[in-house]
Amino acid sequence: MTIHREGRTLLFFLLIFFTLLNLAVGNYLPDFEKVRLFTLITSGILFLLVLQFFRNPIFKIVQNDKQVLAPADGKVVVIEETEETEYLKERRKQISIFMSPVNVHVNRMPVEGAISYYKYHPGKYLVAWHPKSSTENERTTVVAKMKNGTEILFRQIAGAVARRIRCYVSEGQKLDQGQEFGFIKFGSRVDVFLPMDAKITVKVGDVTKGGRTVLAELE
Repeated sequence: MTIHREGRTLLFFLLIFFTLLNLAVGNYLPDFEKVRLFTLITSGILFLLVLQFFRNPIFKIVQNDKQVLAPADGKVVVIEETEETEYLKERRKQISIFMSPVNVHVNRMPVEGAISYYKYHPGKYLVAWHPKSSTENERTTVVAKMKNGTEILFRQIAGAVARRIRCYVSEGQKLDQGQEFGFIKFGSRVDVFLPMDAKITVKVGDVTKGGRTVLAELE
């Protein structure tokens, strides 16, 4: 387990702030033991909450070009057939994963492939499970083209709390299955658009682990 680079600067300044806060309370309120204890416990809990959000687990990724891995930790909230209108412009099976603030927020490649399309869209901040969040919220769209020519589209979607999406890819870049491609801060959603002949291996309500849970099997 490591701390993700997106959180290191924030955690450093939080540590300094909470340390100075506790020193100030101790110096200016030396006779108020309960106040000093409350400040110490509260700041410790808040720091640990932020710390756990930026955790980055280390594990072995089992790669398989016939499988689509979950791009994020979270819970499956949508499985449906839909029309993908931005890039693929065809009917696809959509799987949506909701990421709560307590989930690991590292995003990982669901398949191995070269990035054939990438676009950032500014937008609204509807709650991540809202049906229109996929097309109206701030989001990034990424398409990976596999060796056999199959393209898998996936989107990072901001929510009511998550207002900073980070995506590290560029068009033409080649990435391995399970490799980190982005990060979303404080709750969000990731949509994956699969071919119609893909065999879905999860159901609504299932808990996913990024880079480990198999979402679907490809023909």
